[in-house]
Amino acid sequence: MGVNHGRPLIERCFPEGNRRLCCPAAPGAARGLFHAPETCRILTALRNRDLIIADPVTRRYALGPAAISLGRAYLARTDLRILAAPELRRLAAQCDETATLSIRRGDTRLYVDQVVPDRELRMEVALGIPLPLHAGSSSKAMLAFLPDLEVDGYLERHALDRLTERTITDPDKLRKELAAVRRRGYATSVGEREAGSASVAAPVLGHDGHVIAVVSVAGPQTRFKPRMAECAPLLLAAVERLSAEFGYRPGVN
Repeated sequence: MGVNHGRPLIERCFPEGNRRLCCPAAPGAARGLFHAPETCRILTALRNRDLIIADPVTRRYALGPAAISLGRAYLARTDLRILAAPELRRLAAQCDETATLSIRRGDTRLYVDQVVPDRELRMEVALGIPLPLHAGSSSKAMLAFLPDLEVDGYLERHALDRLTERTITDPDKLRKELAAVRRRGYATSVGEREAGSASVAAPVLGHDGHVIAVVSVAGPQTRFKPRMAECAPLLLAAVERLSAEFGYRPGVN
């Protein structure tokens, strides 16, 4: 069985994000894609390799253990920093400011990579230092896209400490801010975590729709604040491409 034959059949029968087959286990299932005898041969080959399985009662197919294992193996071997590096470089070049990548560690967030512009005055972040989830655009972008129960748990466990005069310290105000972040798809900050800085940040979503990382663009407040709206669409395009790399499909996951 060639990949050029097996893959189109799987893609026809399994919409993105759906493990269950949308057509019955019969030769006519892929009508219009292959002739019936060829369809039977391909389906048999896929079953022999455990890429699909057939329900004897409903006579419908589902993705088999081998297919699911392949998907999990791909995700496990995918290095977030390697995938994100080209997007960070592109963002830093497009916006001429610092682009960063953050991940979650428990109730904290930490920077794991950055690309800085070739400018005398620029923002640089400290990698690997735990930061709270309530202050700054990257933290708010991460917190906003966590499940409600996790957000509730975080707010119950932690006081919203004031890091600057602009830090949101009232839980109700923070909840309203997080709702706004979810609506527009990205978070903004002007001096909330670090005085004199401005940033925009958006989440990278995994195949299950959960946030796995956050990408941000940051710069000195006086220079970057007027350009935040200009860079936001570039940021959203970057995280959309990264999310696709991890199997996220809007409207499906």
